[in-house]
Amino acid sequence: MVDRVKFKDVKVSRLGLGNMRLPCKTPIKRESNPLIDYDKAQQIVDMAYENGVNYFDTAYMYHCGKSEKFIGQALKKYPRDSYFLADKLPIWMCKSPADMEKIFNKQLQRTGIDCFDFYLLHSLDKDNFAKCEKYGAYDFILKKQAEGLVKNIGFSFHGTVEDLKKIVSAHHWDFAQIQMNYLDWKNQDAKTQYQILTDAGIPIIVMEPVRGGKLADLPKDAEAVLKQNAPYKSIASWAMKFVASHDNVITILSGMNSLEQMQDNLNTLTDFIPMNDNEFKVCENVASIINKNDIIPCTGCDYCADCPKGVKISTIFDVYNKLKTGEYTEFEVNDKYKNIDVNHTACVKCGKCKEHCPQGIDIPNELAGKINDLFS
Repeated sequence: MVDRVKFKDVKVSRLGLGNMRLPCKTPIKRESNPLIDYDKAQQIVDMAYENGVNYFDTAYMYHCGKSEKFIGQALKKYPRDSYFLADKLPIWMCKSPADMEKIFNKQLQRTGIDCFDFYLLHSLDKDNFAKCEKYGAYDFILKKQAEGLVKNIGFSFHGTVEDLKKIVSAHHWDFAQIQMNYLDWKNQDAKTQYQILTDAGIPIIVMEPVRGGKLADLPKDAEAVLKQNAPYKSIASWAMKFVASHDNVITILSGMNSLEQMQDNLNTLTDFIPMNDNEFKVCENVASIINKNDIIPCTGCDYCADCPKGVKISTIFDVYNKLKTGEYTEFEVNDKYKNIDVNHTACVKCGKCKEHCPQGIDIPNELAGKINDLFS
């Protein structure tokens, strides 16, 4: 059984199941109409639950709204007091304070549950937090807590260190969710974010521990370093172990879309032994190697998928990155690119994608620069 960590008066599994990257019947799950493969996804949920995972995470816009419905149905067979369900309020989708109520009620309807164990203000940065404050979003969730519809209040974060300090000091938070992995420990200053939350006594839930799978599929020279140090460990296990080795992390969310990925994470986080100093140094070395490969830091979250021109942004970046990491040859990458139905040439530089990108990527600039230089 996977390890569990004390949170208030309950114990939460060290491994949490994220429901943003569920197995789908459609080839591109959020850039078209996503059809979740219910049978395969249910197997993953069942395997997680049977091995002690009790934290399940979803959001209003995951799989174009289909994730909430799926996970609600998938968990119905289990006693309600045996698992925790987390959901999120997407403030950027609210055009007035009244929309918060509409979205919240829709989430209850989709999931079919009585209350959310963990409820987050979603993807906070300077602008999203300012809108939350303007609309009274925190007080709105506090009211839902008083009504018994929310148990713990938190936020997920994609901003600067200064943004985080302001958010932390503004309200009482039961927990916070940040992007943390050995690459972003320095690249996105996750180290400072971790320390700010730890000093404030706010427990941490981690998203993107394997950076959307990118830390499971490394450049060949980086992979060689890990294999030299631990020949029988998976590449992804290094990323999971790095995160779990920090004491203030209570749950690590992983978007596992296969039973093999689930088993690998269970192996890593059962009877867990934290990293030693040498292993931390190995991770730092690998991060340095990755940063030399000039990849675009896209995690494939597809928050940019509502491009008005339908540009397949994350797919384009994935093809580019696989060339840079050595997974594709130049011949293969050109062949892959030809099969993308809406490529970079359709971009009109409206900037809508840039506004939504949690990684802060200047997407129009990358399409006009690195992508255009390679494929034009």
